[in-house]
Amino acid sequence: MIRFIIWTVMLFGGAGLGFYLDSIFFPGIHHNLMFHIVSFVFGVPLLRTVLVVSRNTGRILAKYGREGDIPRMETNRLVSEGPYRLMRHPMHLGLLFFPLAFALLIGSPSFVFIIAPAEALFMLLMIAIVEEPGARKKFGAKYKRYAKGKPWFCLKNECIKELFNNV
Repeated sequence: MIRFIIWTVMLFGGAGLGFYLDSIFFPGIHHNLMFHIVSFVFGVPLLRTVLVVSRNTGRILAKYGREGDIPRMETNRLVSEGPYRLMRHPMHLGLLFFPLAFALLIGSPSFVFIIAPAEALFMLLMIAIVEEPGARKKFGAKYKRYAKGKPWFCLKNECIKELFNNV
């Protein structure tokens, strides 16, 4: 539930702040149809990419990360299948671009150039402060062995292709 609240604040708070900053730094931008068309054209495929990566990595977590009767969205098994064999946080790699995709769809330059990058940085900090220590605590030495030599994210062709493989 907390993650849902954080995402809601990031997206809608970012949009509100973006529109406010646009009124100061980019007055009239919301009346520029060409800007909105171009922004939307870039936002739609980026959002689709984010959703595909999230769906694929989420399916892998649901398939391999749960043993027994545990709440939905929880894992109790370390996943090292699919893109998780190549990087530790493939779902987060996709989600890093969610604020940018949303910003492009709504056509806010302040959101695109200021807020979305700040939110991506916030997400990276959350991985470092919450996700990594949580995984170490939950899985102990097994996670330490898994993480050794495995980056948070991988941008090699093999890794990117793996993000788009259906389960």
